[in-house]
Amino acid sequence: MAQVLEFKLPDLGEGLTEAEIVRWLVEVGDVVAIDQPVVEVETAKAMVEVPCPYGGVVTARFGEEGTELPVGAPLITVAVGERPAPGAGDTGTGDTGSRGSGNVLVGYGTSEAPARRRRVRRERPVSGTSATAGQTGGPAAVNGRTDAAAAPVNAQAPGPATTVDRQAGGAATTVNGQGGGLVTEDGPVPVISPLVRRLARQNGLDLRELTGSGPDGLILRADVEYALRAAGQGVTASPAEPHPGLPQTSAPSPSMASSAAAPGEIRTPLKGIRGAVADKLARSRREIPDATCWVDADATELMRARTAMNAAGGPKISLLALLARICTAALARFPELNSTVDAQAREIVRFDQVHLGFAAQTERGLVVPVVRDAHARDAESLTAEFARLTEAGRTGTLTPAELTGGTFTLNNYGVFGVDGSTPIINHPEAAMLGVGRIVPKPWVHEGELAVRQVVQLSLTFDHRVCDGGVAGGFLRYVADCVEQPAVLLRTL
Repeated sequence: MAQVLEFKLPDLGEGLTEAEIVRWLVEVGDVVAIDQPVVEVETAKAMVEVPCPYGGVVTARFGEEGTELPVGAPLITVAVGERPAPGAGDTGTGDTGSRGSGNVLVGYGTSEAPARRRRVRRERPVSGTSATAGQTGGPAAVNGRTDAAAAPVNAQAPGPATTVDRQAGGAATTVNGQGGGLVTEDGPVPVISPLVRRLARQNGLDLRELTGSGPDGLILRADVEYALRAAGQGVTASPAEPHPGLPQTSAPSPSMASSAAAPGEIRTPLKGIRGAVADKLARSRREIPDATCWVDADATELMRARTAMNAAGGPKISLLALLARICTAALARFPELNSTVDAQAREIVRFDQVHLGFAAQTERGLVVPVVRDAHARDAESLTAEFARLTEAGRTGTLTPAELTGGTFTLNNYGVFGVDGSTPIINHPEAAMLGVGRIVPKPWVHEGELAVRQVVQLSLTFDHRVCDGGVAGGFLRYVADCVEQPAVLLRTL
């Protein structure tokens, strides 16, 4: 007999707690094989395809495209043809376990989300019945009915009800086959998303005091955010334009701004990569006392050296690779800048390896891929790795591991046609080297005025890890290597 298994959004690692559904790769009724990708999701770090560890028929999908789901939320249910012995593949849908492949994502297994993310709400029965889908009494009921592949649920089972029966088209919880969301001791609370419940819980907002503006009175995220803003500013909605998301006892006020766009406004949600970048930059500004120094350098000889390398045959060497090689040589001389600050322990943590991040602008936003062990690579290897990671960034296939763990960042903003910048440090790193455009400028060379290829270099550093002497020494060494590439021969 077929068994219905629930596949949940796996823990994607790197501290990620939620993901946005970008594109469904299967429809309800499709037959899927073990490890077949079923959905493409976007996290704060990358877009990834999530394979399902079970093979069978898709009986339900949870969440529309564009919906954000927390780790541990259900993605799909699959009716499999037989019941394997319970074991490591248990999905947490009751006593009916199933052994999956274990290959949810490369580098991550089909582990359950941490306990703190998997809260099962226990409520009193409604009208003396129980909606315990997936418990010992029988297989899970899907969409408020018994699926052809599942046995009926015992509606008279005693004990508290566990709200795990969900509608196929979205994230709204159902009880006794009725769409109504979460049931509490004081009655039903219609909630469309686990994110909405979490947002309300984290801010101490009682959802029972709200009336939702969604279909059938469902409480939307906008309702909760509106109510939180009203509570934070001590204002309420006006009688002429009452907002259904506010508590019923609230007195109205016309001064409350709506989350909807006013005429002439375009609002873009800060989520996905854009939201992650915003959070990281804001944290960097809050926590890091940064300072910037800069210098102009004559890059004529560096450009000639690159031309000579590429004329000698073999793979072409990129300018970014030469600058990266200069960075790693400079960090060997000034290791204070290849570090981070442990604020809680009040310690500076210095790294032996240089994992070099480089800023790359993509259609999905700014990403900083990381070249592992850059200090151990030559210019040819660096060129190849930069090309690979840049292409992965453009196509959105960078993995979380390729976007984390950097110890120093190289930012070539010269590609945008600008000379200088004071970039924000890529938290939790301690420094970033910025490189402007290389352009012909008048320059005094060997005592005479000449037209030379000039570049502006800037170093933004965490003043906690070093003083200006170290930062100035690092930047001056980089400039010397740019002006006289032969200086690098001392470190080869």
